[in-house]
Amino acid sequence: MTSWLRTYDSACLCLLLCCLVVAFSGESFSAGDSVCRSPGITSCTDCLSRGPQCAWCFEEGFLDGAGLSQRCDLPVNLLRRGCALEFMEQSEVKVEVNATISSTQVSPRDISITLRPGSAASFIVSVKQLERYPVDLYYLVDVSASMQENLDQLKTVGVALSLRMTEHSSDLWLGFGSFVDKPVSPYINVHPSKIHNPCSDFEIRCRPAHGFHHVLSMTSNMSEFTRVIKRQRISGNMDTPEGGLDAMLQAAVCQRAVGWRPEAKRLLLLMTDQPSHLALDSRLAGIVVPHDGLCHLEDNVYKGSTRMDHPSLGQLSDKLLENHIYSIFAVEKQQYQWYEELIHLLPGSYLGKLGLFQAPNLIDLVVDAYKRLLSEVVVSVSVEDKAVSRYWVSVTPLCPDGSTAAEHSCTGVQPDQTVYFNITIGQHSCPDDGKDEDVTVMVRPVGYNESTVVRIRSKCQCTCGPAGQCRDANASPCKQTQNGNNQEERPNYGMMKDSDSNKNCKADGSDVVCSGRGVCECGKCVCEQSRLGAVYGKYCELDDFSCPYEGGLLCGSRGVCVLGECVCEDGWTGDSCNCPVSTATCQSSNGLLCSGRGKCVCGKCVCDDPQHSGDFCERCPACQSTCQSYWTCVGCHLSHGLTQEEAGQCNHTCAPLVGYMDDMSGQAGETWIHCMYISNDSCRNSYRFQTSSKSGQAQLLISTRPDCVSSSLRLVRTFLSVCALTVLCGLVVVAVSRLLLQKRRWSPGGTVEDAGYHCTGKDLSYIPTTNEKTVTYRRDHPPDRPVEMHIQVPKMPLGDPWQ
Repeated sequence: MTSWLRTYDSACLCLLLCCLVVAFSGESFSAGDSVCRSPGITSCTDCLSRGPQCAWCFEEGFLDGAGLSQRCDLPVNLLRRGCALEFMEQSEVKVEVNATISSTQVSPRDISITLRPGSAASFIVSVKQLERYPVDLYYLVDVSASMQENLDQLKTVGVALSLRMTEHSSDLWLGFGSFVDKPVSPYINVHPSKIHNPCSDFEIRCRPAHGFHHVLSMTSNMSEFTRVIKRQRISGNMDTPEGGLDAMLQAAVCQRAVGWRPEAKRLLLLMTDQPSHLALDSRLAGIVVPHDGLCHLEDNVYKGSTRMDHPSLGQLSDKLLENHIYSIFAVEKQQYQWYEELIHLLPGSYLGKLGLFQAPNLIDLVVDAYKRLLSEVVVSVSVEDKAVSRYWVSVTPLCPDGSTAAEHSCTGVQPDQTVYFNITIGQHSCPDDGKDEDVTVMVRPVGYNESTVVRIRSKCQCTCGPAGQCRDANASPCKQTQNGNNQEERPNYGMMKDSDSNKNCKADGSDVVCSGRGVCECGKCVCEQSRLGAVYGKYCELDDFSCPYEGGLLCGSRGVCVLGECVCEDGWTGDSCNCPVSTATCQSSNGLLCSGRGKCVCGKCVCDDPQHSGDFCERCPACQSTCQSYWTCVGCHLSHGLTQEEAGQCNHTCAPLVGYMDDMSGQAGETWIHCMYISNDSCRNSYRFQTSSKSGQAQLLISTRPDCVSSSLRLVRTFLSVCALTVLCGLVVVAVSRLLLQKRRWSPGGTVEDAGYHCTGKDLSYIPTTNEKTVTYRRDHPPDRPVEMHIQVPKMPLGDPWQ
């Protein structure tokens, strides 16, 4: 079986327990013409396989010898063309509930559905949460050497857990099993001394490694549970991962050995401090046979451990669901992340993180997991593997509180509350051989021992009405009249004169046989099959392709071609059915049709003014660039005193939205354009205003205060301001330059450079222009005749630049 776990949430629906809703999927009837009518359809089976909306007319004289493809159409079109309802073969969906099977938690228990390809059926499954359940708890413990201290903690768990669970269940049974790993290399040491005692190096007596040992069946005797735990000894292996998932599958499917009770809530607690082996890991040991998912216990020992691979997660998930088992993982925090990814693939699983496997921690883990798993209602739907690709499933839960549940499941469900699941099953296609088939679908609420069986009857072949008469062959008998009696026989072209035959195949007033698009056989027109479409009618005068095309489709696929004209479906019009009747596509965001500036033509806005553009006539670049277009509106409002009471007088000349403001600075922004209304009378009639076409709707804000500053006065003020700013900048430059020159004349210590020489302005002409210096070069030999050289270095004039 292949399972899907799908849950959704919706508002609570007050429905009867077995309220059923039938729905059809596939294309709607509006698109049926393009689906049902095709020249390639030659039989009833071909027609109905096109979709659930198609029907086949098996009336003998339908359309006076038209092509077989004309018998396939929408039922409404076949009725319009003259096919009676009793002569139609069409898709039929049935949902039947077997109410004779009693149920306590899940209802209904048995449903039968009839489907055709492209159709779907919906039904309601209710799941009721009971107040107190009997509980079966099976301890599956890793007994490798690292679990020695954890195994000792289990000795006091049984009695304490029984006392704690009395708050939630008065009927608790416990069972016990152990596991290590597959007893083959490289998982264990296969030396003879290590096979029987893996702990021989530490002078400790250990149990041999094993895949799974069932130790204690379900019992309510807590003393017996404690006695069994005390007798357990550890074992050992070599690699880090253990065979936990392999042991889980055996504990789930070996129901008779474990002793699972049918009426109890089943909890499987896995205790380990290491990750688990997955499918294909056994190839390291040369084991390549996939697990068969069956029980292989002999004398309570798992005998298939060395012959079959570890089970896959999908296989383990199916077996847990099939046997109504919740799984609880008690792992140390070092392995928490590994198992956190694992539980997402196992429905009805709970993960607990324990620092130490102490008795109080284990008891809290079991109680918390039990309360959480029972308060979360999840449903699983599985289809047989042979048909899983031909069906689709949709599940929508209706939770008691009406809220949107987290993680796609109904959580927080209290005792005596009911969760409704609206389940829809649809069929994609038929088997390859085209025959009818029976498929079983299982609807299992996770962890519940009741389920719903859905039996699907897939109809892929036609019965063609109660009489079983179906016209799928091209041959049609000729009916002739001889001696006043009707005689039916196969076509015999020699029994009827050509002139008589052709006369019956000509329309009134026409000399062309079968309108030039067919041949006359037995006095009836057999129309030709055109690659463009079908030709039909008594005289082959009708067709379904002599109409306008839209987008490469006849009548835009929104109508049918009748006598050369498109008969459009509801909501469409136009020569090729390309224009929607609705004006919803022309509604702008402000609720107006084309922003109030145009008309909706064929679903698109046509603007009244060429200056406007856009999908909703919302843009007007030319309107935003000029202010004079609004002067008439502003003048009208000024003439009425800028009062709201009189503003209605200007609606015929103004934008839809006009307002007044004292201060225009508050509306500054990219979407607003500042304008000035200037009157020739006086300054008092000059007002500022702003315009905007935001959201496609013109807006206008008029200042209530006149602006009395003339344009010439503004220019003078601007000129004077510029001049004053220029003079001020010049003065600042001069002051800064003089300050820098003064600083260069003074030393950093505050003393005047060249303090030894002072002169007044009158003495400047006496400053020498050269400075004579003597440079003496001496040499030691001869010492009595020194040589001196005199060099005059001119001093740079005061005003000359340095070179």
